[in-house]
Amino acid sequence: TPVLLLALLFVGVPALCDSKEELFLQTTAPTQAPRSRFAALDEVRLLANGLLHLGQSMREFVQKTRGQISDIFQKLNIFDRSFYQLSVLTSEIKEEEEELKKTTVVLKASNDEIKDLSAQISFKVDSILQEKSDLQDKLEGLEEKLSSMSKSAPLRYQAAEINNSIHTQEVIHSQDNSIRELLRAVRHQSHQLNLHRVKIKSLEEKLTTGKKPQETVERISEVSSAETPTLSPYQASHSASTSELMNLPSDCSQLFESGVRISSVYAIRPHSSEPFVVFCDMSEDHGETVIQRRMGGLVNFDQTWETYENGFGDLQGEFWLGLSSIRSLLARGNTVLRVQLEDWKQGSHLSEYNFYLSGPEEDYTINLRLLSGDTPDPMGNLTGMAFSTKDRNSDQQQDSSCAYGYTGGWWFNACGDAHLNGKYFQLRPKGIQWRSGPKAFTSLKSTKISIRHMAPPSSVSSP
Repeated sequence: TPVLLLALLFVGVPALCDSKEELFLQTTAPTQAPRSRFAALDEVRLLANGLLHLGQSMREFVQKTRGQISDIFQKLNIFDRSFYQLSVLTSEIKEEEEELKKTTVVLKASNDEIKDLSAQISFKVDSILQEKSDLQDKLEGLEEKLSSMSKSAPLRYQAAEINNSIHTQEVIHSQDNSIRELLRAVRHQSHQLNLHRVKIKSLEEKLTTGKKPQETVERISEVSSAETPTLSPYQASHSASTSELMNLPSDCSQLFESGVRISSVYAIRPHSSEPFVVFCDMSEDHGETVIQRRMGGLVNFDQTWETYENGFGDLQGEFWLGLSSIRSLLARGNTVLRVQLEDWKQGSHLSEYNFYLSGPEEDYTINLRLLSGDTPDPMGNLTGMAFSTKDRNSDQQQDSSCAYGYTGGWWFNACGDAHLNGKYFQLRPKGIQWRSGPKAFTSLKSTKISIRHMAPPSSVSSP
């Protein structure tokens, strides 16, 4: 039983304590206000507003992060493209370096050939001068002999001696003409030799000494712009009669119709015009008169109005025929303008236009109508434009001169995209700049503009 009492004691004491505690709480509870199980409305609104701002900040952060990631991807794409373009450019530079080495070898060989030719011409000139001196001495001896025999010799013998003297004078005159022609050829060969020498030296410096390309280009540009040759005028021989001059072909088309099939320099005489020489292209099924050709940039096309009107360059190389000569070629009417372009990838482009050019009183205003072509037509907006040069501005640009800014004479319409007489760049992008599409520019290696007469279609009469 002591054990039972002890158990009851352990059970009863906590129960008694709990009852006293409940009694204490019951007596003290009425003094405190009852506490709500829910938060206040202001606290809920404040919490909701904070969560809303937090959500907006998170959304802006996500959008900003997306934009930054997109920019990073774009920059990576640009870097990839730039790296690819750089690798392509590097391979092209290597190819150009190989071509440059080959060109140097060819130019050296040409230089040796020109030196040999120059030596031969010099030797020939010396021999002709010696012959001339001998003939002059012979002529003086004949004159002395004629004067001494004039009183004693028969009249028939005197006449023979006089005829012999006249014949000798004619020979001397012919020799003088030959000497002049040879001297002109020597001067031309000397000019070409100087150009080749400077170009070879520039190429050697570029390959061996690592000189800056811009310096090389400036040296070549100085040579090409120092003296622009004028076109050789037509020189009739002393034996040419008036009928022969009148019977010269009016253009290369008429020369082709007469049976000529070799592309070369010929003399022509358009209607109501003085004779002049042109380069005739006979490679097609018709003869074409070439009025412009560029293929290397050795001839400076940044010339004055007078030079563009009269023509300049070398008919066997780069040249501009001259506005006055081009105008005289249109007298037959129904003229086709043919524009041939070649890029640096051996791509050829061709366009043909119906062509008319007004006279100098209207500054040689051009009119074009596209007939055919395999490229976009950047020359379509030239119709109605007058010709402009750096010293005579007729373009549609209000605040500046296209011919002065772009260099070279042309039919400018607010400067336009088809300037084939512009600067021939020697650095990348090399060549003449030509807009081949809405946004793309093409560098041209060579250009050729020619004209031909097209016979009007024959009309068939109805029965």
